[in-house]
Amino acid sequence: MLMRTDPFRELDRLTQQLMGSSGTWSRPSTMPMDAYREGDDYVIALDLPGVSTDAIDIDVERNMLTVKAERRPITKADDVQMELSERPLGVFSRQLMLADTLDTERIEADYEAGVLTLRIPIAERAKPRKIAIGEGAERKQIRG
Repeated sequence: MLMRTDPFRELDRLTQQLMGSSGTWSRPSTMPMDAYREGDDYVIALDLPGVSTDAIDIDVERNMLTVKAERRPITKADDVQMELSERPLGVFSRQLMLADTLDTERIEADYEAGVLTLRIPIAERAKPRKIAIGEGAERKQIRG
């Protein structure tokens, strides 16, 4: 139902993780995801813990789905001294090429417990359907 657009994306993610670098708008980090079919919907679940909904941007252009999010640092009081900071900050992005069999006009998005869930209905034209067989139609001949 979908196709990865960049075969080196996972390698970039691992490199960023090892180097401890944050994503930027020009070079965002990737976000972990699951994708599966559930009944008549295609579901994409993206992990975005600690990201507020106003920092998430979802776009669809033709069949290209783009999700961008930014995890900003938490504002701390002046007397706070950071002892450990392991949670990644910065910009995260994921682009997916969706199949023509999905109805991109009716995508629904929910965000709960740090997980962004997108539900994309399977297009009616792509659903399996039965074809009725006729019992032999009468033919009329027209003479002129």
